[in-house]
Amino acid sequence: MSSVGRRWPREDTTFRDARTGRMVRQLTAYRAHSHHLYFTNPGWYDGGERLVFASDREDRTNLFSIELATGEITQLTDLEPLPAPREVSFLSACVNPLRAEAYFWYGGTLTALDLHSFEQRPLFEAPNGMSCHMSNVTADGRFVCAALNEDLSRRIRTDLNRGYVGFPAIWAAMPHCQIVRVPVEGGAADVVHEENYWIGHVNTSPTQAHLLSFCHEGPWDRVDNRIWGLDLRDGKTWKIRPRAEEGERVGHEYWMADGVRIGHHGAYADRRPFYGAIRYDNEERVEAEFPGGSTHFHSNDLELIVGDGSSGNPWLLLWRFRDGRFEGPRMLANHRASFHVQITHVHPRFSPDGRWVLYTSDASGYGNVCLAEVGDFDDLPARD
Repeated sequence: MSSVGRRWPREDTTFRDARTGRMVRQLTAYRAHSHHLYFTNPGWYDGGERLVFASDREDRTNLFSIELATGEITQLTDLEPLPAPREVSFLSACVNPLRAEAYFWYGGTLTALDLHSFEQRPLFEAPNGMSCHMSNVTADGRFVCAALNEDLSRRIRTDLNRGYVGFPAIWAAMPHCQIVRVPVEGGAADVVHEENYWIGHVNTSPTQAHLLSFCHEGPWDRVDNRIWGLDLRDGKTWKIRPRAEEGERVGHEYWMADGVRIGHHGAYADRRPFYGAIRYDNEERVEAEFPGGSTHFHSNDLELIVGDGSSGNPWLLLWRFRDGRFEGPRMLANHRASFHVQITHVHPRFSPDGRWVLYTSDASGYGNVCLAEVGDFDDLPARD
């Protein structure tokens, strides 16, 4: 009997961070890993009243949603487990910004899920020999764009979800990769870009339906250029924030809420860390040296940045951009995460209204989905 539509009792608890006093709401507490979508993929829907997340309940991985007002959890899928390399994973799932629908890979099938009726529809089948990666929806809600990469698992030992095993070797192999555009209403998909370079992080602009960014994956200081733009109208590609000097590192790009600026971080050749934003057309580049560090960052604009620290410094951290420089970091909440595997990376991101930071923490031993109240930057203690 299918568990689709099953209601789970609320699991959420609230507490105040012992150091900062900020309210933290832990949304899940099941004794298995739960996590939100990748930090570039917002999971809110129904006007921000519900949030999609993934959870490993009853020895299988499925999508769930939580009603934020009540904490009630609803099971959205009931999928049979699949063996690697196409095991079930929802880090790359995405939500349509204009309709209550989510999209995810199940094996090689890109699947549409109605978030109200729970009906599933197959949209696209990846060709044999290709592995399936990050998906995102265009701003007009009409297309899912996703990366397909040549599957090298038969000749290169890979496990990117557990320690980036095989990462340098995949980059060096120059796999054949594609970006596909799939209509959400059904119909033929088209390949909008392909090349013999490892493609990752296909991210659509949240406001410009014809724009997406993608990256050339690999060691940040060794790829030809990390961030690329793609115009879906004509297939034109171009470098975004080109490397200015040998040895410079740039990455973890994401679209800001305006849909025209891309946030990024990295280090200059002399290892000085920086953070910045740049328009998709390489205009209005703003960068400044960045005190402190983290594994992943997110922001809705350049004014307030959140980072996740590290396993040795397990804090949600905030920086404020004022008068051409970054202030901080200030400590928001202690997440105590291990960063052990991809689904227990913190992957913080702001809520659309900027009031909360969504993140995953395995402080209990299991990954759980949490929200930390942002509040006033000036009230927060400076990092020790």
